[in-house]
Amino acid sequence: MKRIFITYGTSEGQSAKIANFIADVLREHGHDATVLDVNEAGNRIPGGCDGVIVGSSVHVGKHDKHVVDFVRKNQDVLSRTPSAFFSVSLAAHGDPAEAGKYIQQFEDETAWRPDKVALFEGALAYTQYGFIKRHLMKRIADSKPGNLGTDMSRDYVYTEWDGVRRFAEDFAAGFPEAGPMR
Repeated sequence: MKRIFITYGTSEGQSAKIANFIADVLREHGHDATVLDVNEAGNRIPGGCDGVIVGSSVHVGKHDKHVVDFVRKNQDVLSRTPSAFFSVSLAAHGDPAEAGKYIQQFEDETAWRPDKVALFEGALAYTQYGFIKRHLMKRIADSKPGNLGTDMSRDYVYTEWDGVRRFAEDFAAGFPEAGPMR
């Protein structure tokens, strides 16, 4: 059994759902997975972890600034521990090239090169947005490739859960035989 720490940054909750889904998959495979919002993580990775997964949503073309800060502050631990990063955006649904640029920007900004990287499609939660944001998101959805939904009376979840499961299973399968980090 490996101890895996998962932290994430989210604005509207989809990254949290993905992080918890990953944790559930890891637990199904006999691992101990702890999930914390990056704002609750205290800017450090707990000792004794065998692996770390970091996730972040993308808004206005940038990953969550708290996640960027967390990764910078934990660069040493991340560089010597099996690690993975997942990025959540609507661009991953309709414009994978743009979503890939977000990953490159994140890696350049943090100087972290995780062992595994995944792009996951996000969600449009119109029913949870306020009036202004709902209309702004509709306009953005209408202008993007990938046929994003514009019916503001409902929510759209684009996350491909089988892909999230494969990411978690691939991460779990890739552990070296060495013990936990010190």
